[in-house]
Amino acid sequence: MTPTPSERTAARSIHVSAAVIVDDDGRLLLVRKAGTTAFMQPGGKPEPGETPSETLSRELAEEIGIRIPADDLQPLGAFEAPAANEPGFVVIADVFAADIGTQQPQVAAEIAELRWVTRADADQLEIAPLAREYFLPA
Repeated sequence: MTPTPSERTAARSIHVSAAVIVDDDGRLLLVRKAGTTAFMQPGGKPEPGETPSETLSRELAEEIGIRIPADDLQPLGAFEAPAANEPGFVVIADVFAADIGTQQPQVAAEIAELRWVTRADADQLEIAPLAREYFLPA
């Protein structure tokens, strides 16, 4: 039996939680994971039993040393885009605005690099489709 298009998409999708973190200058925080070339929003895949906001709270602490309680993350919705590092897959992201206050993100865990990015900066960088299409500042 041939799978339907929606069944194929579900089988070829990656569910993640991702953060929109913007500084006082209107720049978006993006990270690049070790062994990859594309910059993307901090976040990641859920562990069993986690809600999307719990996933993001944990991932922010692990990846960039930022501590934000899950209840303090502001949901922006679910967004879909081609996966940056896994050809043929679609990423489905529960996206949250995260106010980091005076906390300073630091490279940790599997993160190789972080950058604060403007729309103009994006022309010189490989940016994941999710961030490029929906969240780069105007």
